[in-house]
Amino acid sequence: MIYLNGQFLPIEEARISVLDRGFIFGDGVYEYIPVYSRRPFRLAEHLARLQYSLDGIRLANPHSVAEWTQLLEELVERNPGDDLSLYLHITRGVAPRDHPFPQGVAPTVFMMATPLIPPGAEWVASGVAAVTATDNRWLRCDIKAISLLPNVLLRQLAVDAGAAETILLRDGFLSEGTATSIFVVRDDQLLAPPKGPLILPGITYDVMLELAAANGIASQVREISEFEIRSAQELWLTSSAKEVLAITTLDGRPVGSGAPGPVFRKMYGLYQTFKRDIMRTKP
Repeated sequence: MIYLNGQFLPIEEARISVLDRGFIFGDGVYEYIPVYSRRPFRLAEHLARLQYSLDGIRLANPHSVAEWTQLLEELVERNPGDDLSLYLHITRGVAPRDHPFPQGVAPTVFMMATPLIPPGAEWVASGVAAVTATDNRWLRCDIKAISLLPNVLLRQLAVDAGAAETILLRDGFLSEGTATSIFVVRDDQLLAPPKGPLILPGITYDVMLELAAANGIASQVREISEFEIRSAQELWLTSSAKEVLAITTLDGRPVGSGAPGPVFRKMYGLYQTFKRDIMRTKP
């Protein structure tokens, strides 16, 4: 069961006009929210990021936080499974094809729930491979826009190489992955690139830094050079879908020892404990 413009209905019955600006221009934003034990994870933070993206494209939010919360709870109720992925997709609506914003047009609001499949034990134990590429996306990557063709093309480079992710470099410095945040460990210190227009503000990114601060793991947010990436003790990727995974091979060469490192193993355990504790806490 999905939600589309005020109705819950089977996905096979959903219909959207070919003149929707999301279809014509990619004019819209989206949000992705993991659900554990039937409860959305960090819902307030995800909805705040959705508001930030809507503000970034000058599109009025069609719902209040309370309304979003109610709709998402009902979407979870209407779909089976304890762990789900919630996908929210808001476009500027249906209008004759013309670049300027149409006036008096209702936005298109689409939501769906799909099974959330966590990374397999093999990936956690062995880590994953990644490749690097020049970050040739636009200059507002902080907006979670639905127009993801650059990310698609860059991610395909990883697929072609049998890797899990493409790490993006802009002007010699780390930005992020195509669908993940990237962390670096050097001299036993956790490094993260700063937030700004060139990277998406990751929810799991925030959790990692919070856990590091709470557990005495030295961390620093600053620009990270390509040299520091290629000579790192450890590399990780994080996202709502992949949680946290070690990158053990980069462009065909081992990262550090070529196996998940001690800082990763500690942070992975802390994240799993944090996630379980949050889900046990009553709203």
